[in-house]
Amino acid sequence: MQTLLLFFNICIAFSLVFVEGVQSVHYEELSTLLMIKSSLIDPSNQLEGWKMPSNAAGNQSLHCNWTGVWCNSEGFVDRLHLSGMNLSGNVSDHIQELRSLSFLNISCNMFDSSLPKSLGSLTSLKTIDVSQNNFIGSFPTGLGMASGLTSVNASSNNFSGYLPDDLGNATSLESLDFRGSFFVGSIPSSFKHLHKLKFLGLSGNNLTGRIPREIGQLASLETIIIGYNEFEGEIPSEIGNLTNLQYLDLAVGSLSGQIPAELGKLKQLETVYLYKNNFTGKIPPELGNATSLVFLDLSDNQISGEIPLEVLELWKNFLTGPLPESLGQNSPLQWLDVSSNSLSGEIPPVGLGSLPILQRLELANNNLTGQIPDDIALSTSLSFIDVSGNHLESSLPYSILSIPNLQIFMASNNNFEGQIPDQFQDCPSLSLLDLSSNRLSGKIPESIASCEKLVNLNLQNNQFAGEIPKAISTMPTLAMLDLSNNSLVGRIPANFGTSPALEMVNLSFNKLEGPVPSNGMLTTINPNDLIGNAGLCGGVLPPCSTTSSASKQHENLRIKHVIMGFIIGVSIILTSRDGFLHWEDGCIKRWYLYNSFFYDWHNKSNKEWPWTLVAFQRISFHQ
Repeated sequence: MQTLLLFFNICIAFSLVFVEGVQSVHYEELSTLLMIKSSLIDPSNQLEGWKMPSNAAGNQSLHCNWTGVWCNSEGFVDRLHLSGMNLSGNVSDHIQELRSLSFLNISCNMFDSSLPKSLGSLTSLKTIDVSQNNFIGSFPTGLGMASGLTSVNASSNNFSGYLPDDLGNATSLESLDFRGSFFVGSIPSSFKHLHKLKFLGLSGNNLTGRIPREIGQLASLETIIIGYNEFEGEIPSEIGNLTNLQYLDLAVGSLSGQIPAELGKLKQLETVYLYKNNFTGKIPPELGNATSLVFLDLSDNQISGEIPLEVLELWKNFLTGPLPESLGQNSPLQWLDVSSNSLSGEIPPVGLGSLPILQRLELANNNLTGQIPDDIALSTSLSFIDVSGNHLESSLPYSILSIPNLQIFMASNNNFEGQIPDQFQDCPSLSLLDLSSNRLSGKIPESIASCEKLVNLNLQNNQFAGEIPKAISTMPTLAMLDLSNNSLVGRIPANFGTSPALEMVNLSFNKLEGPVPSNGMLTTINPNDLIGNAGLCGGVLPPCSTTSSASKQHENLRIKHVIMGFIIGVSIILTSRDGFLHWEDGCIKRWYLYNSFFYDWHNKSNKEWPWTLVAFQRISFHQ
């Protein structure tokens, strides 16, 4: 019995010591948080509630309710979430005293100091996010000892130095993001041990060297974003081992050689950015085996040869030959850009309209001939079409403006002729229409005013005739209008200058006439945007002549009056004396008749006569 009592007392004693010890640790963590706060600058008072309690002895766990602080079931600080609080200053070395901290997020703040080296002592960390700040210096080493670490995000800072080599020991890592700083050197070889890594982001640094072949050992990788560096050499063929890869970005660098055919082995690959490098040779036809590929950007390289694919972003290369006839065989293509090459031949006449998810079609600045295929209007997904700078001819497809999601249509510098399809009521999304430098004719359709989202309309350098549609002046979003170098006639609509959004208009070199309306933006328009219209006057142009067309008519009447009076006078003078006596009575009657007629004519003209009627007097003739 005494033995049991002794054991019971010992247990109570140990319990009291343990409780006191735990309370002491909790108090230490509370104090640690206050020391962390003391090194921060908090202009928005986000951490105003971080205060020492009045009764510290009984409130050791009060800090677990502070803003951005979470504790685990034992009352120890487990999460510190201080993102987006406009904090700056320094991250205190005392943070290493939060031994149970598994989650640290201080992203989206204003820190411009260096991270403390003691951060590497937080071996319980699973997630650390210091992104979207201005941290400087090297990234702390030591986190490789955090066996449970799954995510490191240090993107969008000003870190420098080398990438932390020891992170290769954090074999539980799934996401590693060091994008957008000033790291130098090469990719650490230790990273080959990160077999669980799904996301690797190193883009936008000053990294050099070759892409290591060991990258092919990271079989879990789904996303690789390491472009905008100074990597050189070829893409390692081992990249074809990354069977889970969906997104590959190696854009903007000094990579060279041929594009590896092994990319075609990646059945889950959806997006590839390889633009602005020094790749040469032909596009490997094996890429067509990457059946999930929906976006491929190889632009601004030195790739040559014909196009073997249906999924392309290839602008500014040296591609030749025609577009493939198979282009429209139900491809998952979303974006086709082969502009600024040397492609020739006709656009495949059938198929483009059947591409189920095609959104952008960019064929500009090539040597394409023929016409735009009629079936392109069958597409319900197309929002962007640019075929400018080719040799396309014939008329525009009648229903091309009926594509429901069409926002931008550019077809300038071609040989299109005929009238614009009068289908503008069917294009509610159209914001830019550029048909300049073609041979289009006829009148500008009134229905163009139904495009309530149209911002830019360029019809310059065509053969349009007729008057400017008055409804254009009511278009709510039209900001830029160019109708120059056509054969438009008539007057500028009276309310043209008061268009609600109009900022730039060019009507030069047409056959417009009459006064320029003195309202809105027309009062400050550059006169060069109106020149070449001999009949225009007023406003910013020289004033209109004071002699109006009505006054010219009255002037003609006055001339007629003079001529009539002259004829009558000569007739009287030339009449012989013998016939005069017989003619006198009739002449007097005629004269009074004419006088009455001229008087009425004079009153209607409401102008002074050029001569004055006087009393008739007998004229004596002498032989």
